[in-house]
Amino acid sequence: MDLASKRILVTGGRGFLGSCIVERLTQAGASRIAAPRRAEFDLTRAEALERLFAEFRPQVVIHAAATVGGIGANRSHPGLFFYENALMGIQAIEACRRYQVEKTVVLGTICAYPKFTPVPFREADLWQGYPEETNAPYGIAKKALLVQCQAYREEYGLNAVFLLPVNLYGPGDNFDPRSSHVIPALIRKCVEAVRRGDAEIVLWGDGSPTREFLYVKDAAEGIVLAAERYNGAEPVNLGSGTEISIRGLAGKIAELTGFTGRIVWDPSQPNGQPRRSLDVSRAEREFGFRARTPFEEGLRATIDWYKKQVQTESHAQI
Repeated sequence: MDLASKRILVTGGRGFLGSCIVERLTQAGASRIAAPRRAEFDLTRAEALERLFAEFRPQVVIHAAATVGGIGANRSHPGLFFYENALMGIQAIEACRRYQVEKTVVLGTICAYPKFTPVPFREADLWQGYPEETNAPYGIAKKALLVQCQAYREEYGLNAVFLLPVNLYGPGDNFDPRSSHVIPALIRKCVEAVRRGDAEIVLWGDGSPTREFLYVKDAAEGIVLAAERYNGAEPVNLGSGTEISIRGLAGKIAELTGFTGRIVWDPSQPNGQPRRSLDVSRAEREFGFRARTPFEEGLRATIDWYKKQVQTESHAQI
């Protein structure tokens, strides 16, 4: 598909991932892109979605809007995370059907996989068990959208594809301690500890779980490639193919931020899913995607961005 000639709607297009998708689409020559804010079009409200589709008449939809957060946020808001993610996705896909959208790309989540999925996670394992409890409502809400995409393809001929991005990170991430994911949370803890001269930081769990991370601009590249080249019914993992323990990640971020104090683990807090690492061969085979950003390079860029934000905020308060 030649995206340059299409009217493209990116839900969540002003967010962390969505803004990178919009940037990548612009680089591909697309000039008619809608990236509405929630204040303009609240996608949990059917009338807002109807108004958005009626006004813009998209030919391609990339559904990146989501209500997300780390373990703490998922534990505090399981009902909200289930309701808003299910409702936004179900209504958006239905609108794509009614407005005869040519291509629909729906973003799922790594949290949809069963808690004890064998490593590396293969797309065929998606239904082999229940997700990890702390983020199961979010993961199940997203997984339901895969069922909808496949059902709508079968009954209505909707060309809807479903992608499963692994944990994302990069400049522009959410660093709010109440809702951030692990990389921005660790970066903030370390940077603040260095600034205050703290002798130690306390982190959740025991550090043993492993995670895979994908730089946000690489994720945007994969999503746009799928929009251009992939038309299959089967879900596709988007990841980097590398795995690191939370303990190793904490040590790496401490090193890159200059924190030399002790890292104390609090095993009374949850670890989350024991391991996360993807088989990314389908994405490369089906639409030529392979992550390009080395992990340490991406971490440095993220840390540098956050430090600049802190400096800007500090100057603004003077």
